[in-house]
Amino acid sequence: MSIDEDEAESDGASGSIPWHSSALYVILSSSLMGVMGVSLISPVLPELRAAFEITDAQVGLVITVYTLPGVFLTPFIGLLADRIGRRRVIIPLLFIFGIGGAGIAFASSFAEVLALRFLQGIGASALVTLAVTLIGDFYDGAQRNAVMGFNGSMLGTGAALYPLVGGALGGIRWSAPFLFFGIGILVGIVAAVALEEPAADQPSSVGVYLGRLRDVAVLPEAIAIFGAIFVVFFVFYGAVQTALPLLLSDEFDLSSSQIGLTLAMVSVASATVSSQYGRISQWRTAPELVALGFVAYGTSLLGVWLAPSPVFVGVALLAFGVGFGIVMPSIDTTVVTLVSSELRAGMMGMRTSMLRLGQTLGPVAFTFIAEAGFATSSGGYRVLLVVSGVIVLISGVGGYLLLRR
Repeated sequence: MSIDEDEAESDGASGSIPWHSSALYVILSSSLMGVMGVSLISPVLPELRAAFEITDAQVGLVITVYTLPGVFLTPFIGLLADRIGRRRVIIPLLFIFGIGGAGIAFASSFAEVLALRFLQGIGASALVTLAVTLIGDFYDGAQRNAVMGFNGSMLGTGAALYPLVGGALGGIRWSAPFLFFGIGILVGIVAAVALEEPAADQPSSVGVYLGRLRDVAVLPEAIAIFGAIFVVFFVFYGAVQTALPLLLSDEFDLSSSQIGLTLAMVSVASATVSSQYGRISQWRTAPELVALGFVAYGTSLLGVWLAPSPVFVGVALLAFGVGFGIVMPSIDTTVVTLVSSELRAGMMGMRTSMLRLGQTLGPVAFTFIAEAGFATSSGGYRVLLVVSGVIVLISGVGGYLLLRR
């Protein structure tokens, strides 16, 4: 047992954050890298249209090609991490993320941008997955819930700051936010020095491993979790991260920094709520919290649709952040407790594959439907906001009532 694990075990009963654990800082840094890829550049998406003379649908590809690798690679990366160790997998991913992302700043064509975003997406595909897996490996019980909530809070804080940073850098030049991705290289160096390999169960044969993973994946609880996470990220990346910046630019003529400030409201609320997840998790079960999160999502989207000004859009997005703050820790806690350490990374990989599928399809669906099905893209985005809001809201209310019965 490592020093980190000894110290974590001694603090576990109290549910306190293990500040002395070097693994904690690698976990948090890896998570922050994992959510940087989209939120940092969302405010500069309108700038890319002018820089490369592309359409809204092509702008959506900047997000799609980034999230696409995770759809297919994450389950295999999870399997690899279960077989050869977490450390040997997460460190190379951090370097790939940093190199691919920073390289975009020097791209001379839109094709080069897409190619490097795809490479960066390979690096980002399992960073949050492995970070949450490491939480399950190093910490137990109340302490695991506390660290899971704190990790969610850090994710929300990072996602709140990234649009502000991206918007400010985008005011200098469209390429400046992409240079910021180079910080992933520094995190990779820190992980190589500070991260120890957690103790794990003796791995079984590949056939037995895959059979056990399949048996868990078809459980009703697992299927419900996978479906919920797909919907969350389909709507978030399609409506909030892609359609909304374009709508704010076209209808309200907002700059990159103003768009970044508006989008940051989601993460401000998410960080605040996630930090209290240890307490919130004692109030309702994880499935009930997921359903309540859907209610918050739907309410937020309808509020954005009704908002008469960017200020009211930001206020409405606070409700979306509240939903995120309770849904994501609830989903992650459920997944890591469903299986033993031998299957944990693989299960998290499947969870992230569904997440990435939602991230990949959302931007393409929202931009394509808005351009192809409506007289103006702005009008299409508004219709899609209200339709998705109604569907998500009804799903949340119905799911919660069913679970309470």
